Amino acid sequence: MHRQEKDFNSKNIPLLKATMSNWVGTAAEKWCLPIVEKMHEMLIAGQMIHADETTVQVLHEEGRKPTTTSRMWVYCNGKMNDRSIIIFDYQPTRKGEHASNFLKGFIGYLICDGYDAYNAVEGAKRCGCMTHARRGFIQALPNDQKLHSTSVAAKAVEYFNKIYHEENLLADSSTEYRYKQRLVKVKPLLDEFFAWLENVQVSGKGKLTDAVRYALNERKYLYTFLENGDVPIDNNRAENAIRPFALGRKNWLFSNTANGARSSATLYSIISTAQANGVDAEKYLTELFSQPAGTILLPWREENET
Repeated sequence: MHRQEKDFNSKNIPLLKATMSNWVGTAAEKWCLPIVEKMHEMLIAGQMIHADETTVQVLHEEGRKPTTTSRMWVYCNGKMNDRSIIIFDYQPTRKGEHASNFLKGFIGYLICDGYDAYNAVEGAKRCGCMTHARRGFIQALPNDQKLHSTSVAAKAVEYFNKIYHEENLLADSSTEYRYKQRLVKVKPLLDEFFAWLENVQVSGKGKLTDAVRYALNERKYLYTFLENGDVPIDNNRAENAIRPFALGRKNWLFSNTANGARSSATLYSIISTAQANGVDAEKYLTELFSQPAGTILLPWREENET
């Protein structure tokens, strides 16, 4: 808004950022929020949800210092669904109660990283993220390629690569076939990996120690995807959904108020969902804002639309 205000002023248009902020806030609350609430209902009614969160700074929030770190949570459905739903939820902290409140009533698979706060979600069966577990070992790889032949981290990455190879071969398979083949092809690799990992000796602090301990702590959750052919092997869907927000944050840096952060979450939810469903976000918003406030115009094409 600050940059737009300066740009308008350079064109002799006296449009204040406070005015534009009010416009955005009103649009988010009156037009977009009812749609996000409907999307929320549909998300909770599904069988699986991906979850992730990232930091955001809010300068003016009651009872909190401007330097305090707040959180933007993201929740989305699985890629097996006919329509994508992505919802951002601003909260002042990273406490598990926020995920628990947002996902109240959800009964299904919750795909997430190793953050213990997700254990607070009742009714959800937690699924680990294979990509997150693998990433720790990638970060622990020696810089010298010559050392990879004897590197614990390199051997772990090799196991993960084999697991992903088998999983990728099943990408276009039916749910039942994927379920059966995972038990035949993927589970033995996972069993072998953890049998080996249990005998890896690590101590003190370091990237390898962190990677080994993370994988062992997440062991039971990294097996959950084997229960259902539609459950993904990782949380890439949520990580990809939250990435545009993280990149945008480098430009706008912070939200001025908590209301502004909530408006941002609402708009990110609408636009991200529209884009994920192949809908032109600008055309969609133009149509939405031409309707009376409160109109439920979901950000995807219905089956009978072309």
